[in-house]
Amino acid sequence: MRSLMRRVLLDTRYTLVGFPTTVIGFAILVSGFAAGLGTAVVWIGVPILAGVLMIARGFADAERGWLSDVLRRPPVRPRYKPAPEGAGRFRRLINPITSGQSWLDLLHGILNLPMAVISFVITVVFWALPILGLTYPIYGVVTSRIPGGDQELPELLGLGSGYGVNVVFNVSLGLLGLLILPVMVRGAALIRAGLGRALLTGVAELQERIDDLAEGRAAAVSAEANALRKLERDIHDGPQQRLVSLAMELSRAQRQMARDPEAAQATISSAITATRETLDELRALSRGIAPPILSDRGLAPALAALASRCTVPVELDVQVVGRFQAAVENAIYFVVAETMTNVAKHSRATVCTVQLTRTGNVLMLTIGDDGVGGAHVAKGHGLAGLADRLRAVDGEFTVSSPDGGPTVIVAEVPCA
Repeated sequence: MRSLMRRVLLDTRYTLVGFPTTVIGFAILVSGFAAGLGTAVVWIGVPILAGVLMIARGFADAERGWLSDVLRRPPVRPRYKPAPEGAGRFRRLINPITSGQSWLDLLHGILNLPMAVISFVITVVFWALPILGLTYPIYGVVTSRIPGGDQELPELLGLGSGYGVNVVFNVSLGLLGLLILPVMVRGAALIRAGLGRALLTGVAELQERIDDLAEGRAAAVSAEANALRKLERDIHDGPQQRLVSLAMELSRAQRQMARDPEAAQATISSAITATRETLDELRALSRGIAPPILSDRGLAPALAALASRCTVPVELDVQVVGRFQAAVENAIYFVVAETMTNVAKHSRATVCTVQLTRTGNVLMLTIGDDGVGGAHVAKGHGLAGLADRLRAVDGEFTVSSPDGGPTVIVAEVPCA
């Protein structure tokens, strides 16, 4: 109820306070635009037009602030085209004319008037309906005593006459108005806000989306590059060294075969053991590249397999079913895998908790441990790569890990 009342009050403020502001802006912008356009042929109108566009920008910025409350979005301000470096005073003065968003601001200031009038009228009418209806028992005592004042709407509708009938009718009408007030006021606010979003923030939102996609692509490239470097380092430090040692063992066995068969047999047995260890290590590395259990069976079995291999006890709670896009599943899997590795190596924790839930179209992954803390996503640390990997799928990554612990890592990944 409190949230609903707050929403109604915000929408009412937007439509009522915005109406006189819109009227003032319309008068200034239309007259200024007409004056500037009419004198542009003698160049006097050019700086006038630039000034009008700057005024329109001021009204547009105020409207954007109100839009953030009405549309429940953070305020978005477009990027206005700056003046070129080294431009002269006159070029800087008329720079607003060269910005397309400035003309959209002016267009909004002009077209917003009819929207503001409609929104204002709807708001006033549907606020007046419950107020006048519910307070009728107070002022109706006075109006019913005025000569001819007792002939009111109920009598005209054939419902009867008298103070009692009027009270029942008007209070009922007021209650009905109170019920539909939030819907009508919300609709009135959205009528006006729709135009504002289209003209004032539409281009900026599109630009932000483009920037997010560019950052996501860069993050994906960075994450893959880091993963390849890590894989190369792991292969160099592990299987490659084992294979070199294996080749040396087999060469020694070959030399021993003629003069000392028993020693050669022992060397070959050692080489077979080293071969098995190398195969196990290669399998572990291949799971890090593309784990078959993830692609074949999905997240729940893959995370269970990770938990079973972790050296720290893991409490796993997976509350999702079904399959998701491969990029989403891979991102969540690698976040869990890398985090479990960090927990086992650095946290000194006695238990690790992993929970995966779905809220709407978002997968929520929460990983915690009771270790010493101190984890962060600064560049150069393992968690920074996880943040980049999640950014590539429009995900968010937060870490809370004070010194002394505990550590809580939260990843949110869209799954629609």
